Formats: sequence, structure tokens, C-alpha cells
Amino acid sequence: MKVLLVNGSPHEFGCTYTALQEVASSLEQQQIETEIFWIGKEPIAGCIGCGYCQKEGHCFRKDCVNTFLEKAESVDGFVFGTPVHFASATGAIISFLDRAFYVGKFNGKVGASIVSCRRGGATATFDEMNKYFAIKNMPIVSSNYWNMVHGNTPEEVKQDQEGMQTMRVLGQNMAWLLRCIEAGKQAGISYPQPEEKVWTNFIR
Repeated sequence: MKVLLVNGSPHEFGCTYTALQEVASSLEQQQIETEIFWIGKEPIAGCIGCGYCQKEGHCFRKDCVNTFLEKAESVDGFVFGTPVHFASATGAIISFLDRAFYVGKFNGKVGASIVSCRRGGATATFDEMNKYFAIKNMPIVSSNYWNMVHGNTPEEVKQDQEGMQTMRVLGQNMAWLLRCIEAGKQAGISYPQPEEKVWTNFIR
């Protein structure tokens, strides 16, 4: 089993990475393979609703979103991390998620988000990130507190003992849920057959 952790910060080894690394270490202690995927510093265009990905299975833009989608096919769970910008996720990670979740097949895979902030805006950002899982039939993994860390540098984040514990417990809970799902499959419990999506437009 493998979990892909996505670093949505422009800083490859900053506060968000520090939190994700704590989750990854916890997962690896439970014999779950991990990989941290950094979205980079280059601008990530938002979705333009052209429908290309629905026909071809990937976005027409050749960037990190398509690289992620290739990796996502073979993993069992995801942790998406972002710093807080103006009580919101970064513009880059939102553009990334909009495009990835529009075409990606995430049904039945487990998901979690983590946020890092200097002081405030974390819960609003946490809510924003979790909406992606809730619309894609994904079990959402929780911890013993909302998945956030505080600090302005990686060193300060490591001093946030409660935040770091939250990351470790998140990894433990994700490993447990992945094993439960795997045990269910071995016992003959398959993922529910999805109904054909119903679209209701309120303006006629």
C-alpha cells in the first residue's frame, strides 16, 4: 500500500513539508510506503472547462498535474498539504486540485489534508481542502485535532508539539483505515457499484 503526499507550498522544504514529513514517517512506521510530491514554483493554470481531459484522460497542459495523475493511479491514499494564504489555501494548490479532481479517479481512495499557518486561518483552509474529498466518494481521514501545524519556520513547526502529534496520529489513522479497506477486499467486500450521476439544473 502506498500514500502520495502532495506539498502545495512554494517552499519545497518549508513548514508544509515539515508537517507532511511527520505524517509520512508515521505511515512508514506502519509499513505503508510513502512519496512526497512537490508541485513546484512554476505557475499552475486553473481549469478552463474545455473538456479535453474528459476525452483524453489528462489535461492538455503539460505540467505537474499530469505527472501527479500518473502517480495517483497506483496509490491507495493521499495527503494534500498547503500553507495558509489570507485564510485560504494557496492559489497554486487550488488550481492543481481543480484540474486533478476534475479528471482523476479517486473513488474509494482515502484522503486527508493538512495545513500550516503562522497564526490564523487554518480551520477555514482545512474546510476548503476537505471539500475535494467529499465530492469524490473518498473516505476522509481525521486525527485527534484538526490537521494543522503552527509556525513561521520548519524549526518553529517542530516546536508545535500538539500539531506534530496531530500529524503522527493522522498517519496512524490512515494506515489503520487502509488496512481495514484491504481486509474488507480480502473478505469479499467490494467498493459499492456507483450509480450513474444525476445532474439537476435549477434554471430551466
